[in-house]
Amino acid sequence: MDVCDTLFDTSHHKSNRANAFRHAFWNILICQKTLKKTQNIEKSIIWTQKVTDLYEKVTDNEKIEKAMDLHNNRVGLHLFSSVFDKKEKEIVTLLQEMMKKSEKAISFEDFNRFENSLVYLE
Repeated sequence: MDVCDTLFDTSHHKSNRANAFRHAFWNILICQKTLKKTQNIEKSIIWTQKVTDLYEKVTDNEKIEKAMDLHNNRVGLHLFSSVFDKKEKEIVTLLQEMMKKSEKAISFEDFNRFENSLVYLE
């Protein structure tokens, strides 16, 4: 949250590109912490997905917002395999570049069309 507050002030609390960044980043950071315990990338990804999916399940978001959050979480999980050994600053830079290419989702079908891209609603 501190990184996102510094980069985006409070705008990352909306359904925008900054929020997409936050969700992907959050998943990568959890995977990194988990990797120290599991010593296994795949196990770290599986555990992180279980925890973050559960979190999204219990939040009080609209269905399309929940779908957006789950999608961006998965983008972060997918990225983890290639950035697990990178420093936080490098990951932030990568995600900021991805934000520039993020896609606006209008319908639920868009989440499948933009499978490997960050997505936003606003």
